[in-house]
Amino acid sequence: MPSFSQKTYAQRGEEHAHPLVKALFATMERKQSNLSLAADVSSKAELLALADTVGPYICVLKTHIDVVSDFDADLVKQLQALAAKHDFLIFEDRKFADIGNTVKLQYGGGIYRIADWAHITNCHVIPGEGIIQGLAEVGMPKGRGLLLLAEMSSAGMLATGAYTDKNVEMAIANDFVIGFIGSRRFTEERDLITMTPGVGLHASGDALGQQYRTPKKIITENGSDIIIVGRGIYGPGKDAVAEAKRYREAGWTAYLDRLGHK
Repeated sequence: MPSFSQKTYAQRGEEHAHPLVKALFATMERKQSNLSLAADVSSKAELLALADTVGPYICVLKTHIDVVSDFDADLVKQLQALAAKHDFLIFEDRKFADIGNTVKLQYGGGIYRIADWAHITNCHVIPGEGIIQGLAEVGMPKGRGLLLLAEMSSAGMLATGAYTDKNVEMAIANDFVIGFIGSRRFTEERDLITMTPGVGLHASGDALGQQYRTPKKIITENGSDIIIVGRGIYGPGKDAVAEAKRYREAGWTAYLDRLGHK
């Protein structure tokens, strides 16, 4: 049987049991994009402008909603409208890390009500499998999906070895989990997607320990599925549309190279 990474996104979508993953792969095929934008901006206006400008070129918009200083319910309404307009999913990069009962409250309630609008969220499994079960109780009835933080892209990260292996074991056993944050394909037992942060067109880093890898390294060689790019698209002096097009093309070319297409 061929590796999941040797199948097209369309094939994987047709064969997948999770409706959200089916929708994600269908979006990726329609837009010929495996690019996720990390929209780490601190105002409602900036976030909406970025989502509208770059939305046509991405498959997933990744947010950190708790850094938006003027968050309100209207922001959520407008983000949902932009997701429909530009055909992308929303991933709230919340990184839940508490016991099951607490994360249920954080995910379903509070001022952000993340489960109401974010198609995807993520968590650390440090508290044990109960965190997945707690999030699933809120998210599964709404058709949402969960990524586990099997690895991170910062220097000196502790998510390695046996801890990463435990993430994979839990992911395989829990239907609410649709994949991982990490740098590579982790298993062939289930078709679990991998989204990879810290991607740049040139390998480098920043002053706070972020390490960048190229789309070719991540998609073609490591078998990841989606590249996550932030400052490389909208940093100071950047033309966000031009850069988004460049990253989309680089990510898609790396995917076709993985399949052996010219």
